[in-house]
Amino acid sequence: MASPFFLCIHGKLVIVAYEPDGDSVRFIADDATHYQALTRADRIRPSKRDGSVQLRFEGVDAPELHYGSDAQPLGDTARDALLGWIGFTAIEFDKRQPTKVTAAEPVTVRAAILAQMVEVKGRPVAYVLVETADALPADGAWVNVDQALLERTLNVRLLSEGQAYYTVYTSAPVSHRSHLRSVADKARTSGMGVWGRDTTPDWVLADQASIGTNGQLILPKLFRRCTDYLKAVDKGFIGNLGDWLISSATSSRDENDRVLIRDTTEVHLSDLIQQRNQHIAFQADLLDLTFVEK
Repeated sequence: MASPFFLCIHGKLVIVAYEPDGDSVRFIADDATHYQALTRADRIRPSKRDGSVQLRFEGVDAPELHYGSDAQPLGDTARDALLGWIGFTAIEFDKRQPTKVTAAEPVTVRAAILAQMVEVKGRPVAYVLVETADALPADGAWVNVDQALLERTLNVRLLSEGQAYYTVYTSAPVSHRSHLRSVADKARTSGMGVWGRDTTPDWVLADQASIGTNGQLILPKLFRRCTDYLKAVDKGFIGNLGDWLISSATSSRDENDRVLIRDTTEVHLSDLIQQRNQHIAFQADLLDLTFVEK
């Protein structure tokens, strides 16, 4: 069972010259040696430009802003909300690469992350705090992340205001999953943000535009799988989304995630998809899902 104790690392958030989105920004640690205490720390690859690392926000998944060249509805809305909460203003974007930040005030913002591990892509999985130094846990300290501390994180704010979907993994403590699920449930009941547009239970996948910025909004993980599936179809794959997910399990990049339903029954993502021609139904409540960490 995952421990509720997380390592607190002080540092600063940076967005200039990067492409932040609604659930991920870059972080520069005051003392990068703290990373060595994280599980799978060897996967971290700091930027040669400034030593920053890309974070994966724990417990949330915001609409995609730049999955390759593809994006979802509300991706820019989630990003703008997050950057505003952090404290960045006067943000300017590259005219040729509109998701890349070219200027912001201030250049960096003081913050702290609470992390236990690094995921397969080399990103620390973190809760993020933007507070004055005297309000933060000590740098390099292992702290019990209880409900009160969770409530202070940007992660919870993303969920409470419906800027991101609830998306948890088995690496997250059960108590955290329970609280984050409750926060997301309230946002869904109120139809806030993504929940006012969500079509995950029932959508049509005719082409990339079906789920693009002017299309239907679905769980970002499913958007990524659908995008990769459509690319495979363009290259000659014959079959539906579920077939492709199953076939991907034999490759080096297994897209057919293992999922726990209500933390008990384990299935594969393909088991939850029912497709008839272009019509897809997702057969589980999104708040009942826990993905098995790879």
